[in-house]
Amino acid sequence: MRGTLKLKLPRILLTPGEPAGIGMDIVLQAAQQNWPAELIVIGSPEYLHARAAQLDLHVPDDLAIIPVELSAPCVAGQPDKRNAEYVIRCLEIATDMCLQHQAHALVTGPVHKGVINDAGIAFSGHTEFLAARAGTPHPVMLFVVEQMRVALVTMHVPLRKVADVITPAWLESHLRVLHTALQQKFNLAAPRIVVCGLNPHAGENGYLGREEIDVITPVLNTLRSEGFIISGPVAADTAFTPQQLALADCVVAMYHDQALPVVKYRGFGHAVNITLGLPFIRTSVDHGVAFDLAGTGKADSGSLIAAIKLAIDLI
Repeated sequence: MRGTLKLKLPRILLTPGEPAGIGMDIVLQAAQQNWPAELIVIGSPEYLHARAAQLDLHVPDDLAIIPVELSAPCVAGQPDKRNAEYVIRCLEIATDMCLQHQAHALVTGPVHKGVINDAGIAFSGHTEFLAARAGTPHPVMLFVVEQMRVALVTMHVPLRKVADVITPAWLESHLRVLHTALQQKFNLAAPRIVVCGLNPHAGENGYLGREEIDVITPVLNTLRSEGFIISGPVAADTAFTPQQLALADCVVAMYHDQALPVVKYRGFGHAVNITLGLPFIRTSVDHGVAFDLAGTGKADSGSLIAAIKLAIDLI
C-alpha cells in the first residue's frame, strides 16, 4: 500500500525493542488504554502473549500484531545476543512501512546497544539506524519534556571526539534541520533557538577553548543574517535556568550529557525523544531496557504513553 494514508485514525507502529527488557511490558500497559489511533505492534505474538500472562494483563482484541519470530527463546531480564537480529528485523519492517506510507508514525521502545553489538551488528542507536535506512543525511535528536525542548548537536559520540565532530558545516546543517522541523512539526512560525557553547562559560573569550569563536559564533551569525531568531553561544550552566528557558522555544546542546541530565531531572519517565529530519514521524521513550524490572509489573509506561500522545499530536 503506497501513497497518502486515508484512514479515520492515525496508524502508529510500536517496536517494543529488546525482548528481555521492559519494552513489551510498557507496550502491553499502554495498550490497555483507549487510543484515538490504530496501534500496531511489530514483534513476536507468542512472546507478547507470554509476557501478558506473566504480568496478568489482557491483550486487547483490537491490538494488531505484525509477526516477527524471536531468534532464540527469551526470558524476562535475561538478554540473549542471538535475539539482536530479531530487534533489528522489527526496526527494518517498521522503517520500511513508514517509508512506504503504510503508517503515520513509529514509536520505539528501548533497545540495548551492547547486546546488539555483542552479536556482531554495528549499532550506535535508533536515531542513526533509522536515518541510515531512510537515507537521511542529518538526523537531529530532540527531547520534549513538559514545555521544554532540547536538541543535540552530537548524539552517541565519545566525549573525546565531540569537538572534532562539530564542524561549521555540521552545526549549520543541524540548526537548519531543527529550524525547519520546529516550523513544520510544532507550528512555530519564528522559532526562538538558544545555542549552548561547547566549553565551560562558552569558552570565556577563548581562554577556555576557541570552538565558540572559530566555529559556533560564525555559524550563528550566518543564520541570523537570514532571519533566524537564534541566541548564543551561551554558557550551558545557565542555558536551562527559568529565565533563559522563557526566551527559548528550543535549547541546543553540543553533546549528549550536556543536555540529558537536565531533561531527565526535569521529567524522567515522561520525556519523549523525537528524531527530526526523517521523512516520517518517530518518537521514543527516554529510558533504557531496565532488565531488573522486566516481567515484574513494576515498569512505568509513562514515557511510552507520552511518546504515543506526541506522535498523535504531530500527525
